[in-house]
Amino acid sequence: MEVQTLTRRHVTGTELRMLVRRAFGDQAEVDTWAELTGGTYNAAYGVTLADGADLVLKVAPPPHLKLLSHEVDLMRTEADFYRRAAQVGVPVPEVVHADFGRELIGTDVIFLSRVPGVDLRQIRDGLAAAELADVRGEIAAHAARLHTVTGPAYGYPLRGSRSWQPSWRAAFGAMVDDILDDAVRLGSTLPRPPEQIGELLRRHADVLDEVRRPALVHFDLWDGNVFVSAEGSGPTRVTGLIDGERAFFGDPLAELVSLTLFRNLDDEPEILDGYASAGHGRLDLGDSGRRRLALYTCYLYLIMCIEGATRGWDGPERVEFERWLAGLLEAQLDQLDRTGGR
Repeated sequence: MEVQTLTRRHVTGTELRMLVRRAFGDQAEVDTWAELTGGTYNAAYGVTLADGADLVLKVAPPPHLKLLSHEVDLMRTEADFYRRAAQVGVPVPEVVHADFGRELIGTDVIFLSRVPGVDLRQIRDGLAAAELADVRGEIAAHAARLHTVTGPAYGYPLRGSRSWQPSWRAAFGAMVDDILDDAVRLGSTLPRPPEQIGELLRRHADVLDEVRRPALVHFDLWDGNVFVSAEGSGPTRVTGLIDGERAFFGDPLAELVSLTLFRNLDDEPEILDGYASAGHGRLDLGDSGRRRLALYTCYLYLIMCIEGATRGWDGPERVEFERWLAGLLEAQLDQLDRTGGR
C-alpha cells in the first residue's frame, strides 16, 4: 500500500524542467521521469536526461510544515552524509547537484546519481538464508567503515538543534527530550506518560558516558534503504546505502537498531561478524552495551509512534500500526525497568 503524506511536495512537469535547467544549464532536457514510491517523507523522482544521465531528484517537505523537532534541514544533512560516507569507501549516491536556495519551488531539492539494483526489502524473501546472511554481513561492514568518520560534536548536525552537544549523554538526552516534547505537542498516544518515559531513560544515562567519540551513524539502515544487485547471476551484493538524512554523530551501537529492525540481533551473528570483518574493531555488547542498545531502540520506536501525526496519514492502518509499535516500545521499557539503572 502506497501511503500518501502531507510532507511529499510533488512537482509538475514544468517545475521539473525548471529544476533541471537550473542544475545543468539551459540546454539540459528531460527524456523521461516518474515518481518513485515507497517513501513517506520526501518526494522522489527518477529522472533520465537527454544526455543519458540517470538521476534521482529528491524534494524536501515544504518548510512551513510542523514536523518533528529533529526534522530540520534534513536534505542538507543528507548531502553532507553522502559526501562524508563516500570519503571512507561506503557506497552511497553521488550528490550531483544540491539547491538549498528555495527560489524555484520554495523548498530544498537535490539531484543524486541513481543507485543500481533494487532495495533489499523487495528480494529478501527470495534469497537463500546463507545469501541473505552474507548481504547483512556486508551491510554491517559498510556501517563499520561509516563509523570511522568522526564529527566535531555529538547529536544532529542541524542548524539550531539543541542536541548538538559536547558529550553523547547530553546530546542523546536532548534528542529524547525533543521527541517526548513532540509527543505532547502532537497529542500522541504512548504506552506510558511522556514524563515517565523520560525519567526511565535518564535513569540509564550513565552508560552513555562510555561513548568517547562522535561517530557518523546512519540510523535508518532498514532493508528499504539498502540497495543490492538484482542481475540474477552471481552473488547478491550491496550497491548502495540511501536516505542518509536522519544521520547523527554518536554511538556506533545505535546503528544496530535499524540494521535489525523488528528482528532479534542474537539470531543474526553475521551482523556483528560482518562489522568486525571491516577491520575497525568489534561492537561490544556486554551488559552496558545492551542497555545502550535498549535506549536507542526506545528512541527509534518513539519516533515511529509519533511521526505519523505530522504526515497527514490517517485511518485504521495507522491506528493499528501505532498500537503495534506501542507494544514494542512498552516491551523495551519493561526491559529497562528490569535492569535497574542509576
